[in-house]
Amino acid sequence: MNSTVNCSINRPVFRWSFIAAISVCCVSLVQAHPAEQGLILLLPTDIYISAGVAAFALTVVLVGLLPSAATDTLFKTLLLTKLPNCSKIILATSACSTVFVLFLVLVGSIGPLDPKANLLSLTIWSGWWIGLVLLQGLIGNVWHWINPWAGLLTMLDGVLKPSNRPVIPKALGVWPAVLIFLSFSLFSIVDPTPADPTRLAQLTFSYWIMTTLGMMIFGYQPWATHFECFTLFFKLISRISPFQYGSELRVGFPGWALVNDRKSSYSLAIFCLVILGAGSFDGLGETFWWLAKIGVNPLEFPGRSAIVAETVFGFFVVNLSLCLAFGVCVFLGVYLANNGSETNSSVPFRPVFVQQALAMLPIGFGFHFAHFLPTFLVDSQYNLAALTDPFGTGADYLSLGKINIYVGFLSVSSIVHRLWLTQAGIVVLTHVIAVLIAHRTSKVLFSTRRKALLAELPMSVFMFFYTGFGLWLLAAPRGA
Repeated sequence: MNSTVNCSINRPVFRWSFIAAISVCCVSLVQAHPAEQGLILLLPTDIYISAGVAAFALTVVLVGLLPSAATDTLFKTLLLTKLPNCSKIILATSACSTVFVLFLVLVGSIGPLDPKANLLSLTIWSGWWIGLVLLQGLIGNVWHWINPWAGLLTMLDGVLKPSNRPVIPKALGVWPAVLIFLSFSLFSIVDPTPADPTRLAQLTFSYWIMTTLGMMIFGYQPWATHFECFTLFFKLISRISPFQYGSELRVGFPGWALVNDRKSSYSLAIFCLVILGAGSFDGLGETFWWLAKIGVNPLEFPGRSAIVAETVFGFFVVNLSLCLAFGVCVFLGVYLANNGSETNSSVPFRPVFVQQALAMLPIGFGFHFAHFLPTFLVDSQYNLAALTDPFGTGADYLSLGKINIYVGFLSVSSIVHRLWLTQAGIVVLTHVIAVLIAHRTSKVLFSTRRKALLAELPMSVFMFFYTGFGLWLLAAPRGA
């Protein structure tokens, strides 16, 4: 199937820019790990990447010109209703989640060996790592209701009545969670067979046991705060959602909870940047450019096991480089804003670094959403088939009948075109949200509009170049 674009230069420039910006997002983001890229938009890469970066730069400029009253109004929230105390319900759903996790471990151990037929593999990589992340960012903290520890630990505490638990120092921050999340990301990127049911069952059960023991010794909340990286990850992603609920249900502009978050922890900021850095290298490690740099012919890819050392090295270099570049830009912004200010009116580096790192979360979420959307549309079908027949015996426990897996839509141009437009909308929207959050954060932290804009300037440059890198990354041909 051929796809061409008329490159006549007598068309209006703004139309070219719009088409180019949309095209780069759409064509690139169809690529996902389990599904190879099937269609390539025949538009010059340098044109649509340049147009996409220019469009982003224009967005930054326009946001900087917004009146202060407009940004204040944008992040106001609306109280929808007061909520009843649901703690007992949450404990019950968490306990059910515990049972389901143990059932998945059993299925992974004795069920089908094919990852596309095993309920554990499909639930972890499709239902949990893709579907649940999307729900967190769209409707709020679903993980709070279904995490597989809260209910169990509450029941154990009621029986054992522990006392004099050791205390985890607050100075430890979330550094343990950062290290565990890095290990998980490395596993998903480096391991030759991360979806192998037997090994995945062993790793899932080991992590569940380790976390359970840690929570029994130190308490649920202390361990979840400092060590349990997935509870922290899902909580951060849920802050992007327009819906936030606890004792009341509030709705507002996406990311309003991030603007109102006043936490000041370097380890939390690094965790946010690692989320973005891990996702960036996940894509970079598959490109022709990277494979050429490590001496691998992308057309004769030898497999992950042949490039473990190079992948681990590249993973840490990308994450370290991202954190350093981000820190330098924040430092320059703080310096420009504080230059000439009295000491007692200057803003320290730490809160700006943390708040601006939180503002990067929507970008990571947007790429995750768009990147895995085609995969989710396919693997969710396999997931449903495995759910009704978890042990591969031909059973139909959910009475769904024969489930035909439909993947042909990825080769139908009209459907793929709509998919491209959806992905493009996701990426553009989350980038705009990130810019607005960063702008609002600067306005809150700095006393004058001039200082806020000066503080934003280096960060805008950082996001400008990162957008260019991201667009190139998503458009680059892949060989891994």
